[in-house]
Amino acid sequence: MRDRLLLGVFFALLASSAAAQDPQSAAAPQPVPEEQAAMPHGTAATLIDEIEEHSDSGTSVEADSSNEPMLMSMHGPWMFMLHGLAFVVSQQQTGPRGADKVFSTNWTMGMAQRKAGPGTLTLRAMLSLEPATITGREYPELFQVGETAFGRPIVDGQHPHNFFMELAGIYDLRAGDHGLITFYAAPVGDPALGPPAFPHRASADEDPIAALGHHMQDSTHISGSVFTAGAAFRIVRVEVSAFHGREPGENRWTIVAGDPDSWATRLTVNPFRNWSAQYSIGRLHSPEAISPQEDILRMTASIDYHRSLARGDWASTLVWGRNKMLPGGAIFSSYLLESRLRFASRNAVWTRIENVDRSNELLLAGNPAPPGFVEHFLARVQAYSFGYDRDILVTRRTRTALGAQVTVYGVPGMLQPLYGNVPVGVAAFLRFRPAARSTWK
Repeated sequence: MRDRLLLGVFFALLASSAAAQDPQSAAAPQPVPEEQAAMPHGTAATLIDEIEEHSDSGTSVEADSSNEPMLMSMHGPWMFMLHGLAFVVSQQQTGPRGADKVFSTNWTMGMAQRKAGPGTLTLRAMLSLEPATITGREYPELFQVGETAFGRPIVDGQHPHNFFMELAGIYDLRAGDHGLITFYAAPVGDPALGPPAFPHRASADEDPIAALGHHMQDSTHISGSVFTAGAAFRIVRVEVSAFHGREPGENRWTIVAGDPDSWATRLTVNPFRNWSAQYSIGRLHSPEAISPQEDILRMTASIDYHRSLARGDWASTLVWGRNKMLPGGAIFSSYLLESRLRFASRNAVWTRIENVDRSNELLLAGNPAPPGFVEHFLARVQAYSFGYDRDILVTRRTRTALGAQVTVYGVPGMLQPLYGNVPVGVAAFLRFRPAARSTWK
């Protein structure tokens, strides 16, 4: 009932925003120079400004200087924004468990924002076609685990995102010159737990493959019945969230359902314009369908760096994530370093280096979990990814790139009979995104 009520309120607000548009206020878009289209400089001057932009998932933020390429339009009192990202990927992997597949990872976010009373109202919808563009309910990724496909645990694969990744209403209220209070409500959305989710991080925006540490760092970015309240002052922000802890089901076209049964809190500090850091902790109630009696106590910490350059930008993220299984007390940790450099307007290089704990779930090899199955630590694996792409088609509104990424895995001796000594994954892809942050007046 609470999910239906939240969804009804969201769409009622969205409908009222459409009714409030002034169709006469739109004019032809102004030309955008290619250098500006390549990488616009950030506009947020402070943490408060960065929060109010709401260009990341949920209420998460990056460094103040970061700036998501998007299309923007003013209609009367409303500002409308659209941004997103799509990859068409051919993935090939070596080793006994390697697999090949062609698939697409993708998402798009639409936003409507206006002044409302003493504050600012933001309505946001994020959608993904991955339930259609990733067949078989997963794409191949060695050593990845989490969630299920056809009733079996996914092993050596990554699940698609839901069609409804986020439906949210956000209200920001200024508190003096340096304070901000934020309220966030979403039938499906992202609670205050973890860094910005990997599909939305600037440091990962050229990488078409999910991070191996996803389910220890930012997997709650698609959660049901999310309510968050946050308060920020100058460079510091504190948030608390209640949400439904179960991971999305296998029907990726529906909205995650359930009453709030989990909690999270996050501290964010943006000490300088190019830096952002967060620490968060939360308890997820029964997140995994194959272990319904098990809760997770999750802790994460991250540091984000972004620097604008004359003809590009540099973005890096360092993440630690830790799951403690309750009851039982098994602990799993993950470490990630991402860095992406855009240069000479049309080029990008990046790396992702990971060190992650894996459980005996790897030994299931996609078979059903036996009765009484309990996860325990099995081994620690490493993944070293390096990629390059170049924009091959640039228009006023879109940029299309051709690129490739190579991932080399570090495998402990006990797993080499299953995976080989040095398995490798290669992904060739086309990438599509908005060209720039451009405004129609």
